[in-house]
Amino acid sequence: MSQLVLRGGMVLTLDDAGTYLERGTVVVDGDRISWIGAAEDEPPTAGDAEIIDATDKIVMPGLVDLHFHTALGKGYNDHLPLWEYLDECWYPLIRALDHDAAYWAAMASYTESIKAGVTTVNDMYRRLDALAVAAEEVGIRAVLSNDIALEEHDLDTLQDNVDAFHRSHGAANGRIQVRMGIEWLPLASPELLRDVRRAATDLGIGIHIHLNESMSEVENSLQRFGRRPTELAYEVGFLGPDVVAAHCVHLSDDEIRMMAETGTSISHNPSSNAKLGNGIARVPEMLAAGINVGIGHDAVECNNSADMFEVMKFASLMHRAQRQDSALMPADLVLRMATRNGADALGHETGRLVVGAKADVILVETNSVEFTPLLRDTPVHLSSHLVFAANGSAVDTTIVDGKVLMRGRQLRTVDEDLIVRETNAAFRRTVARMDVVRREH
Repeated sequence: MSQLVLRGGMVLTLDDAGTYLERGTVVVDGDRISWIGAAEDEPPTAGDAEIIDATDKIVMPGLVDLHFHTALGKGYNDHLPLWEYLDECWYPLIRALDHDAAYWAAMASYTESIKAGVTTVNDMYRRLDALAVAAEEVGIRAVLSNDIALEEHDLDTLQDNVDAFHRSHGAANGRIQVRMGIEWLPLASPELLRDVRRAATDLGIGIHIHLNESMSEVENSLQRFGRRPTELAYEVGFLGPDVVAAHCVHLSDDEIRMMAETGTSISHNPSSNAKLGNGIARVPEMLAAGINVGIGHDAVECNNSADMFEVMKFASLMHRAQRQDSALMPADLVLRMATRNGADALGHETGRLVVGAKADVILVETNSVEFTPLLRDTPVHLSSHLVFAANGSAVDTTIVDGKVLMRGRQLRTVDEDLIVRETNAAFRRTVARMDVVRREH
């Protein structure tokens, strides 16, 4: 069993007690953390252990991107509101996807995330077989779900998702999981929600869904069903602790109560919501109600960046600006939302550095002007720099399941130049097919 020793770093555990070691060491045996202690203590190490000098680096849990779409068309058709963006860009592009294009899109998406310190993605997309292969090769922890919609919308069916579960769930020694995924209420029905809930329960897996993302979605649901999206999901028994509901920008007080009552987790995606002009979610009220809220970037086609450090900054500043309250969404809270809250939403043993947890760890370089001045003995100061000053380029090392995927900003599992070339070519081929698909649809 391989051993990894991260020696002498500023260990920000994000555990229940808020443990912080100004100079600490973390030992990883296989895929789990086996020891955490002060740097002056002698850890139990093997003779062939890989030693990483973490001096001047923050050692912390990897980030969990709780709402993620593999994406191929970054910067393609910007400046459209959500509904028009979906009809003009997103749906035509994903309908034109083949296995090869989905694979390269995932390779690019997952690699961008690894470089920015993301160790887990909750990815809703199509052609999950291709995504699973990419996730296994890159080394990221991936929860995959299909884009299930009613059949007339020519996306994925419930059966597609069930088939993907049987083919890919548990791949890469459990690092890859499959959930059920619902696109959103405008492309669904109460019957489809019930069917997906029944299938997820039967298979023992969770669900990923967009809810209350835009006012146009809320109005569509009221017109078709006489209920707001979350009201309908609650009424049919869809919600629960195994559900991650993305966006939830326009929740009423009653819908917040429904989310809290059912133990449903929410992914807050502030950058995407801002870019698409959808509004600002009522996150302070959600947290006050006891809802578990994580953070996601959404997709680089409606965000243009998978950098979760940037998303964390948005997640704090937008609420302060909207409510004119500089005490809202403090850095240490936002950092926990981006790590342990996301892990808890997915039922993962990650998101915190504790003995026995899965070894999903990142090292963030602080020997730079971006982190100057640095009060090493004050973890609140570290959290402030991580949320308000850093971006993904500060990540030096990314470790998933005890395997070093990037060290010294050098990727170990993939060829980035090859990914860039092949993804650009896949995008051009897919765009060329889009006109054919539009005519058929």
